[in-house]
Amino acid sequence: MIKLHHLNNSRSHRVLWLLEELGAPYEIVPYKRDATTRLAPPELKKVHPLGKSPVVSDGDRVVAESGAIIEYLTKKYGKGKLWPAENAPNWVEHTHWMHFAEGSAMLPFLLALYAGLLGESAAPLRPRIESEIANHLSYMDGALAKRDYFAGDEFTAADIQMSFILEIADTSKRLEPYLRLKALLQRLRDRPAYKRAVEKGGPLELMRR
Repeated sequence: MIKLHHLNNSRSHRVLWLLEELGAPYEIVPYKRDATTRLAPPELKKVHPLGKSPVVSDGDRVVAESGAIIEYLTKKYGKGKLWPAENAPNWVEHTHWMHFAEGSAMLPFLLALYAGLLGESAAPLRPRIESEIANHLSYMDGALAKRDYFAGDEFTAADIQMSFILEIADTSKRLEPYLRLKALLQRLRDRPAYKRAVEKGGPLELMRR
């Protein structure tokens, strides 16, 4: 059986949500962040050398990294759901958003978090960080001008991967100007599988400015 090594308030939420969407049998192995450092507990290093979440074990196989986990689980257990075939018209778009989430969009949000911890000493960096966040959110919002989801008019795994960016932007009050993104985030939160993931794994309480 699949074991999801689930850390609260982490990218693990989207893997838990995916498993609920797929209806695949799984077990949650819970971990809690350190109350002071907010870091993952050292026990996760026993599962994977990086000591980070999400990570899943499926028999003898251990898979880390959100995008890799989502691709592995969807292709193995999805029965054709949520992942376009390579000859599908939206395959390239789907691939783009699967990589964009962590390859481009996440970095400036992480920089904003670290800048917040540094206080005034990070002031020279803030305009550049905020301009990159706005650039990415504007691009994402524009991509929804003629479609309901990131890879087209149907919900796919790319929406699950991208949802973490929307959650962070919403928590940090940066999503307000982007009405299409706000509407999409609400549609995602309204999905029954999303709600079950929150019930089982806990609510997301993500970083702020």
